[in-house]
Amino acid sequence: MFAFAGAIMLSAASQALALEDPPDVARLVSFGGVCRNCSLAGRHLVGAKFIGGNFAGASLAGADLRGATFIGSDFTGADLTRADVRGGTMLGGHFLQANFSDASMAGLEAHGVEFTNAHFNRAKAEGIDLTLSDLSRADARGASFENASLVHSNLSGGRFEKSSFHGARLVLANLSDGDFADADFRGADFAGATLTGASFSGANLLNARNLSQRQLESACGDSHPKLPPGLSLRPCRNRHRP
Repeated sequence: MFAFAGAIMLSAASQALALEDPPDVARLVSFGGVCRNCSLAGRHLVGAKFIGGNFAGASLAGADLRGATFIGSDFTGADLTRADVRGGTMLGGHFLQANFSDASMAGLEAHGVEFTNAHFNRAKAEGIDLTLSDLSRADARGASFENASLVHSNLSGGRFEKSSFHGARLVLANLSDGDFADADFRGADFAGATLTGASFSGANLLNARNLSQRQLESACGDSHPKLPPGLSLRPCRNRHRP
């Protein structure tokens, strides 16, 4: 069920008609209820609110969601490829297996959100705040997390090859068993981060902050690691895994 300005709640039949509106639906303010597998692709939804709804499998590909709010909603398997969620807010909620490939996510605040097995390939997520969020087994190859906050986030088992974490805060983050081949960590903060089984082959960790040899002992790299002075990585048995 969708809620519009003025708190007018529509019936299921009205919802179907609403989805047939032109893409620029400026009056659409708030969504809730159930809208599984529905299509909002390409819609103009700036500042929209998604509260406690079930949007599993929904398509928001190419939607303009700048400044949108997502609170406790289920977007499992949703398609947000090329969506623009810059400056949005996510509090809790489930985006398992959701697809954010090529999405614009700069400045998004996503606290305590579940992104397990989600896709972020080539996503532009500069300055994103993923504090306490779960990105385990995520596929984020070629994504940009420059200056992002990943405090207490879970990146374990993820694929982050050729991604940029330049200047990111990885304080107390879990990078265990992640593949960070050719990733850029220049100036990133690793205070208290767990790196067990992580692969940094070809990665650039120059000027990384609060990175210790003890952390690196359980990770691996290649024969020419780019590390802060005095630190070393044991070679990986293959390029991507210890």
